[in-house]
Amino acid sequence: MLEYARWKYVVVCVILVGAFFFALPNFFGEDPALQVVRKDRVAMDSAAEQRVAAFLHERKVAFTSTYIDSGRLMVRFGNVATQLAARDAVNEGLSDEYVTALSFASRAPAWLSRVGLRPMPLGLDLRGGLHLLYQVDVNGAVGQLLESYEQDFRRTLAEKKLPFLDVVSITQDADIPNGVRVLLAPGTDAEPVRAALKEVQSDLDVKAVNLPSGPAVQAVLTTAQIRQRQDYAIQQNLTTLRNRVNELGVSEPIVQRQGFDRIIVELPGVQNSADVKDILGKVATLEFRLVDTQGNLAEAVQSGRAPLGSKLYKDKNGQPVLLKREVIVTGDQLTDAMTAATQDGPGVSVKLDARGGAQMLKTTQANLGKPMAVVFIEKSRETVEVGGRKVEREVTDHRVISVATIRGVFSNQFQITGLTQSEARELALLLRAGSLAAPIFLAEERAIGPSLGAKNIEQGVRALLVGMLGVFVFMVIYYHVFGIVADLVLLANVLLLAALLSMMGAALSLPGIAGIILTVGMAVDANVLIYERIREELRNGVSPQAAIRAGFDKAFSAIADSNVTTLIAGLVLWVFGTGAIRGFAVVLSLGIATSMFTALMGSRALLTLMYGGRAKVRKLAIG
Repeated sequence: MLEYARWKYVVVCVILVGAFFFALPNFFGEDPALQVVRKDRVAMDSAAEQRVAAFLHERKVAFTSTYIDSGRLMVRFGNVATQLAARDAVNEGLSDEYVTALSFASRAPAWLSRVGLRPMPLGLDLRGGLHLLYQVDVNGAVGQLLESYEQDFRRTLAEKKLPFLDVVSITQDADIPNGVRVLLAPGTDAEPVRAALKEVQSDLDVKAVNLPSGPAVQAVLTTAQIRQRQDYAIQQNLTTLRNRVNELGVSEPIVQRQGFDRIIVELPGVQNSADVKDILGKVATLEFRLVDTQGNLAEAVQSGRAPLGSKLYKDKNGQPVLLKREVIVTGDQLTDAMTAATQDGPGVSVKLDARGGAQMLKTTQANLGKPMAVVFIEKSRETVEVGGRKVEREVTDHRVISVATIRGVFSNQFQITGLTQSEARELALLLRAGSLAAPIFLAEERAIGPSLGAKNIEQGVRALLVGMLGVFVFMVIYYHVFGIVADLVLLANVLLLAALLSMMGAALSLPGIAGIILTVGMAVDANVLIYERIREELRNGVSPQAAIRAGFDKAFSAIADSNVTTLIAGLVLWVFGTGAIRGFAVVLSLGIATSMFTALMGSRALLTLMYGGRAKVRKLAIG
C-alpha cells in the first residue's frame, strides 16, 4: 500500500498557495511610469499629486493614472514616448520643486500592493538605464586621513601653547611614505611636542627626528592602519553614493562593491547621465576658516606666498581671499543640510555634530565681529599631455563660496549665505548625502535604452518558454502520465522560484533567466532519476505501489549529492562574484532548494494521490 502523511499534503498545499500569491504580481506586467519626488524630501501628498496632474494636462501629456507609493508620486503612461515627454515637461516646468526618475508601474490590482505583494524588480539589462563603474582612489583616502591628523596636531599644539613652525602631511617621502611632520625651530626641545602628539593619537608611531632645517616630530601610519583606512574609504563611499542616489529619487538602484577598489552603480530607467554623473562623482566637502585680517593680502597675491599660518584662496568671482590655516569645522561634522530662504537670499541651513558644535561655539565666542569664510573643496581628474603622452592627473579646486561676519555666538545650527538658488540646492544635497571618503573617477559608462531592455525581456522570456516547452513535450512522450506529473511539478518549481525572488526583492536579470532555465533542467534531472528508479523496480518484479515508494527512497541520495555539489558552486559564485554573476548565483541557489522540494515532496504527493490508497494498481503509465 502506498501512503503519504497528511501533514505533508498540508505543507505542500500551503507552500504552493502562498507561492501563488507572492508570485501573482509578476503575471500582470508593467507600464512605463514617471516617479516624482520633492526636492526637499517631504512626502508627496494629494495636493502635489493634483498639481502634477494638472500641469501634465496643461502640457497635453496623456497619462492613464496616478498614485502615491511610499511618499513618491507614480504617474502611469501608455507608452515609452509619452513617458519621456512627461519627464521632459516636468523637468522643464517644475524643476525647482520636484525631481523625476523613469520607472515602471505594475498593472497588478491595488489590493496586492496594499498587502505588500510586489513583482520582482528587473535588472538593468532588462529594464534599461545607466551603468556606471567608479574607480576609488584609495591612496587619496590615506591623504585625507593625514590632512585630518594635520589639523588635529595644529589645534592640539595651539591649545597646549607649544611653539612650532609648521605641520605638513608627507605622502611622497621615501623615508616616511605616509605620515605627518611637525617642524620646529632650531634648538627647540622636541619631547613635549612628541608627548602631546602621542596623547592625541596613541596608535601612531610618533618619534622625534633631526632634519637639516632643525628638529621635527613625525607620526607615521602602519601598514595595517593604511589598509584599514582604504577599506573604510570603500565602505564610506558606498554609503555616500547610496545616499546621493536616494537624493536623486532613482527607483530601485543598485550600488555595490566590485573587487578591491571599484564600485558599480546601476540606475534603472535613468537616461540623463550628465546630471547624474555630476552629482554622484563630486568629491566635495566644506571647511570653515577664519579670514586673516592681519596679513597683507596684496603682498601675498604679489609674491604668491601667504604669511605663516595663513593660506591664499579665491572666491567664486576669482577674487583673492586670505584665510587662516586652522580649520574650525569640516563637512564631515555636518549632520543635516537643507536649503533655506535667508535675509541675504538663498542659503543652506546646516546642523553640526556635538564636536563640531563645541568647536564652532568656542570660535564664535572668541571672534565676534570678525569674518568667517566657507571653503568649498572639489576634486576632479583631468587629462593633460606630457611628453607627447596623455596622462590623467588629480585636480583640487578650493573655492570660497561665502564670507560673513560673525554677528553672534552660535554652535551647532547656523546658515550659509551668499549663494544662488541652484548653488544652495546642490550644496545641500551634497552635504546631506555625505562627503566621499576618497576621490572616485568614472572608469566605465554604459547606457541601455528602454527599447533594448524590452527586447532583452522578450528574448529571455521566449528562451525560457521554448526551453520549458521542449522539456514538457519530451517528458510526456517519454514518461506518459508520469511525464505530465513532472510537467506540473516543473510549473510549481518556476512558481516557487518567482515567489522567492519577489519576497527577497532580488533583481531579475538575463543571467537570472539563464539560472531559471538551468533550474528547470535540474528539476527535470531529479524527476528522471526518480522515474528511472521506478522503472528499474518494475523490471525487477516489484509491485507498482512498492516501485513508486522504492523509486523515491533510492533516488534521494543521488539527487541530494548532485544538488549539494551544485549548491556549493552557487554559493562560491555568490560570495566571490559580482554583478551578473552574483545574480545568476542567487537564482541558481534558490532554484536548487525549490527543485528539491517539488521533486521530492510535490511529485510524491501527486503520485500518491493518483496511485495510493488501498486499491490495487496493476500497471503504471510510466512509458
